[in-house]
Amino acid sequence: MLRTACQPEVTKDLPDYNGNWDLAMTDAAIGIAVFLDDHKAFDAAVARFRDRVPAYFYLEKDGKVPLTPARSTVTTPQKLTTYWFKQTTCKDGIAQETCRNFKHVGYSLAATGHIAETAWHQGVDLYKDVKDRLAALDFHARYQLGEAAPAWLCGGKVDRNMGPDLEVPLNHLEDRLGMKVPAAHKLTETTRPADSDDLFVS
Repeated sequence: MLRTACQPEVTKDLPDYNGNWDLAMTDAAIGIAVFLDDHKAFDAAVARFRDRVPAYFYLEKDGKVPLTPARSTVTTPQKLTTYWFKQTTCKDGIAQETCRNFKHVGYSLAATGHIAETAWHQGVDLYKDVKDRLAALDFHARYQLGEAAPAWLCGGKVDRNMGPDLEVPLNHLEDRLGMKVPAAHKLTETTRPADSDDLFVS
C-alpha cells in the first residue's frame, strides 16, 4: 500500500505550490522510504528537502529576494512577491507563508524537523544544512507570543495561529547543539503537553 498508493502521491513534483505542501509530502516520503528500506526514495526525499528548505525559510545571505524553489515557474520579481503573500522586505527567519498565516509556517517547521530527525536516525545530518534557517523558530515564536509585528512585516498584521509545532527542531537546537532559542523555548513550554496538530498525508 505504501509503495503503490501513498508513495506516488507524496513524491509528486509541485514546486509552485505553497512550501508547506512540499515539506509535508517530503516528511511522508522519507518515512515511507525508511519503512520500505528504499534507498533511492530516501535519497530523493533528502534532495527534495535540500532544495525546498532554503526556498521556504529566508536568510539575508540569500540576497535581496528569496530563493526560488527548484523547477518552479515563480521566476519573476512580481511572481515572487505574490508567492510570498505580498511580502517585499525579507529578514532572517521569515518564511514563504508568514504573511499567509502562522499555521502553515508551523506545519513547515514541524515537517522540517521531522524530516531532519528521521534522517538523523538514519545517519544523515540534515540539521547541519538548515540549522541557520531554523532561526524561523524564534522569529515566529516572538510574534506568536504577542510581540507587535513591525510595519515592514505583513503590513504590521500577522495571523497568530501556530500550533504546537516546534518540539522536534527545538530539541535538536537546544539539547544537542546547545543553542539559545528563548522565544521558541517559551512558546513550546506554553503548549506542553501537546501532540502536533499536523496531518501530513491528506
